[in-house]
Amino acid sequence: MTGKDRVRAAIDRRKTDRPPVSYEATYEVTAAKFNYPFRREPAPFEMDPAAPINVWYLANREGSPFNVEDWEGFRVPAKMTYSDYVLVQHDRETYLDAVIDHHEAADTVSGLDPAWVEAVTRIVVPLRFPLHILQMTGLYVAQMAPSAFIINCSNFQAADEMRRIQRIAYLTKMLANAHADDIAETATARGPWEKDAEWQPMRKMLEEMLGVYDWGQAFAVLDLVVKPTIDELVNNQLAALAESNGDEMLVQLLAEFARDSQRSKDWTVALVQYALASEPALADTLRAWVAEWTPAADEVAASWAALLATAPHPLPTRQVVEAASRARSELLAACGL
Repeated sequence: MTGKDRVRAAIDRRKTDRPPVSYEATYEVTAAKFNYPFRREPAPFEMDPAAPINVWYLANREGSPFNVEDWEGFRVPAKMTYSDYVLVQHDRETYLDAVIDHHEAADTVSGLDPAWVEAVTRIVVPLRFPLHILQMTGLYVAQMAPSAFIINCSNFQAADEMRRIQRIAYLTKMLANAHADDIAETATARGPWEKDAEWQPMRKMLEEMLGVYDWGQAFAVLDLVVKPTIDELVNNQLAALAESNGDEMLVQLLAEFARDSQRSKDWTVALVQYALASEPALADTLRAWVAEWTPAADEVAASWAALLATAPHPLPTRQVVEAASRARSELLAACGL
């Protein structure tokens, strides 16, 4: 019995051992009113109100300008629970395993153009660093969010980032085995991230994002500006570049990552729409944060366009920059901003 079969069998047993529970009820019972420390008097946690953790939460969660009367009213359309997420991603990981097995059996990585391998080493291998920062920020938003319905969404998003990191790490090892051992060495990824000019705007933007502590601002910077920009550059523009350079496996990996990113966009739009319906004046708050961070995102798009242009069969740099800007604009329009 495969792992997938065992998971399905366990679910079937649960269904027969317990009275039927509606999908809606499961979603509600696993998240509704779980975040009881939010707006608890006199402080979130049962200790001295002046304790550092209470001061932190009061300043950066309860004190955030991004607040509504009732965060418990927010619901994401997909109504995904943790068990749903595990089942969905189990199926998607089974698919990705099959994709990788196919390419390993066919030894397609060995047949890649050496010039393209050099480009992948500069462009793809260092991605572990920015993707880890997206993951860390997603976890921070989850830690600080005022409702478990929001917490779950941001945690799933952070898990998706780990999925990207792990698959890119595996791809890196495949490249090392086929072409040069040093491709998988830490210095090969860390060197460009720390020193190459094309990576520095992204590094600067992401490291500064780690210093955003207000939960609402962290959400807005991550999910309205930074992540949409990076997702477009990595999932779509890099995929187009890989296709033009004959790297079918990378195209398939990135298409899978784009599925995860769409789920993040969906809950982001739902949360902003809920907030604006509750407090229309919050539109100005969100627009101000977006305006503050957009120049950095534009600089990242321009520098990454230059990085992608180093590939043997490059994309037009203007196309890359415009695509990143358009992705953000479309997301903001869907949010009502």
